[in-house]
Amino acid sequence: MAKGTKERILAAALEMFSQKGYAGTNIRELTASLGLVKSSLYKHFGSKEEIWDTLFEEMGAYYEAHFGSAEHLPPVPDSLEELVAMTMRMVDFTVHDEKIVMTRKLLAIEQFRDARAKELATKHFLTGLQDIFTPVFAGMMEKGLLRGDDPAMLAFAYTAPITSLIHLCDREPERTEEALVAVEAFSRHFVKTYQK
Repeated sequence: MAKGTKERILAAALEMFSQKGYAGTNIRELTASLGLVKSSLYKHFGSKEEIWDTLFEEMGAYYEAHFGSAEHLPPVPDSLEELVAMTMRMVDFTVHDEKIVMTRKLLAIEQFRDARAKELATKHFLTGLQDIFTPVFAGMMEKGLLRGDDPAMLAFAYTAPITSLIHLCDREPERTEEALVAVEAFSRHFVKTYQK
């Protein structure tokens, strides 16, 4: 029972933080949304900041487990079509997983107010993707699938437009399907341009 309550608190906090930001969320509203009293919440978390800290840790681990990271790289594709398919799986997860969407919105709101949010926003919106795709592209070059080039620059060139389209999905969810079509078209254009 206690574990369920703690998970419910974190889920509700993520939702509120992603809509109102950290400062705009108060404990009274959070507990009321869960049908709890403040003392029940404090059995699980000592403060709003502790909830915040726990969310950052859990969402970072969740993202790495389901998406990947420099420490948990996806396998190097054996074909250009596999690169497109891998990209579409990653993007589909990113734009449809509710926890990830809320986390991205939270980071977008808080990146200018919280140093850790700023670091995570940079990692998840830019450097983390480059850290994943740089070795992927280096491996594809070694396999003779992509022409020789600077894999870090290719990773930057590949991920920046895709990230922009993901952010479009956050701002205008009604355009998600359009954005996914654009991601696939871009991915196919990229492999056509850089194939060996």
